[in-house]
Amino acid sequence: MKAIIADDEQHLADDLRRRLAKLWPELQIAAVLHDGMAAANALEEIRPDIAFLDIRMPGQSGLDAARAAAADCRVVFVTAFDDHAVQAFEQAAADYLLKPVSDERLARCVERLKQRSEVAPDALLVRLQQLLATQGKPEPLRWLRIQVGQSVRMVAVEEVCYFRSADKYTTVLTRDAELLLRTPLKDLIAQLDPDSFWQVHRGTMVNAKQVVSAHHDLLGKVTLTLRDRPEKVAVSRSYAHLFRQM
Repeated sequence: MKAIIADDEQHLADDLRRRLAKLWPELQIAAVLHDGMAAANALEEIRPDIAFLDIRMPGQSGLDAARAAAADCRVVFVTAFDDHAVQAFEQAAADYLLKPVSDERLARCVERLKQRSEVAPDALLVRLQQLLATQGKPEPLRWLRIQVGQSVRMVAVEEVCYFRSADKYTTVLTRDAELLLRTPLKDLIAQLDPDSFWQVHRGTMVNAKQVVSAHHDLLGKVTLTLRDRPEKVAVSRSYAHLFRQM
């Protein structure tokens, strides 16, 4: 059995490869890729039995890359999509793993793949495209799954004071903690309720309920005082208009 792994975050791809080697030593990982185009090429050239694909990747999405899969290739999507879509995706996919993937969940996936349960790739892709193209605003994100060491901490979004961009990650600041979420802020923004979370800087999203006051200095710079955090939060000029009446 041959497999490929495609994830734009190299350390996550390497971690998945290492964990699969322990759970399924006989499985040959033929390639580890980091963008959608490379994944599509590997699907055509290597023709693996199994493909572990991230959905959001540079070049093209994992959904688009999966179109290059052979008829008997089983596709497993490994993604950070919110859990409101998990059940729907699992009805169509060979499997659907939500990041961060627990050891138990990955083990169940391996057992499912070993049983060689057949899923028609064409039907899978049609179903996934229908889900992603469904009109109407999706339900806002309510919970965050944040890996802390070997544990996964559940954080209610409403408890977050603000989000701060940290390259490919997002720092989540609550009343008493600073946690690192393995999702870029640009991807997280689309999942947040815009009435509850306001973008105040290119790299900052603030919980509107946390804003106590906005201070305007003589140079026109704006800083926010939050209810449950001691530090001030800077507002860029592009978003200063949000606080003119405060």
